[in-house]
Amino acid sequence: MTARTALMHIAGTGSALPAEPVDNAALSRAFGISEEWIDLFVGTGTRHFGWDLATGKVTHTLGDLCAESAARALAAAGLAAADLDFLVLSTATPDTLLPTTANETADRLGLNHLPTYQIQAGCSGAVQALDVARALLAGGHRTGLVVSGDVTARFLEAGRDASTLARQELVNYVLFGDGAAAAVVTARPHGDALAVHGLLHRFAGRGRPPGQIVGWHGITEPDPDRQMLFEDYKTIEEEVPALAGEIVWELLSTAGWTPQQIDAVLPPQLSGHMTDRIVAGLGLPPGCREVSCVRDTGNTGNALPLLQLDRLMDRLAPGERALSVVVESSKWVKAGLALERPADPGEEGHTR
Repeated sequence: MTARTALMHIAGTGSALPAEPVDNAALSRAFGISEEWIDLFVGTGTRHFGWDLATGKVTHTLGDLCAESAARALAAAGLAAADLDFLVLSTATPDTLLPTTANETADRLGLNHLPTYQIQAGCSGAVQALDVARALLAGGHRTGLVVSGDVTARFLEAGRDASTLARQELVNYVLFGDGAAAAVVTARPHGDALAVHGLLHRFAGRGRPPGQIVGWHGITEPDPDRQMLFEDYKTIEEEVPALAGEIVWELLSTAGWTPQQIDAVLPPQLSGHMTDRIVAGLGLPPGCREVSCVRDTGNTGNALPLLQLDRLMDRLAPGERALSVVVESSKWVKAGLALERPADPGEEGHTR
């Protein structure tokens, strides 16, 4: 069959993780949480923080990580900042509400006189940002930059005995890490670019309570009875595998592919154990390779889909295809990508 014309192309990716990895033993010492419980419940071995666990001092801002990952993506694509026509950034944890982290990142890259956008989103934010980029490319732009990331400094309290917290808040101390990732996107094939043959971004939470809440407040104090972080992990465990399966079939339908034609899958990355359960239920062929990072990076929110994509870039051979499957549980968003490394870099689609 012949693949449809690509929606856009991913010419280069880059990522940035702050400081040295923090293992479960260090996390246990810092927050009084059982190391064995972290291993058993989460299945994530390390994560990175842009702040000091002992003092809370910030060492890496989101802007730092976004600028670093963006520079690496440009270098991987063999392009310069001057080649960019726009920048789109997604995050749930901007450094400040204003100026936006998108504009701070643009400034650090030396960009000027181009459109910049910032999307407030959870784990599906990277795909939402790519959807905006797709529309901009379709409207006449040639090359753009998508950057996604999150940091935890304002939500996890250094030195706190987290073992006394309710589980809906405690789980956030063991799930999350900091990081950012970026992708250079183009309207036409550029070098050894990946072709995007399907992009899914769909709100699916009508009438459903949120699975995750991240609070915000200004100068006034928050409601003392309301948690700043809330994670309905049990509901997420129940809902995400089924939603992930729906995403796979929608992406296959959009791209006109069959499960047997998929060589790699980038599954949702809430935790190591959750990823194992999701992959087992996707119905993809046994030889389909899993591309994951959550066991090493923790849940980095917006950064995750592009962190996985950064790992995929060197692993997908010419003629191979991959699905990126993303579920946001805050208010239930289904998202994903159908990706292909063309057998001929100049091809828009090929017979397989």
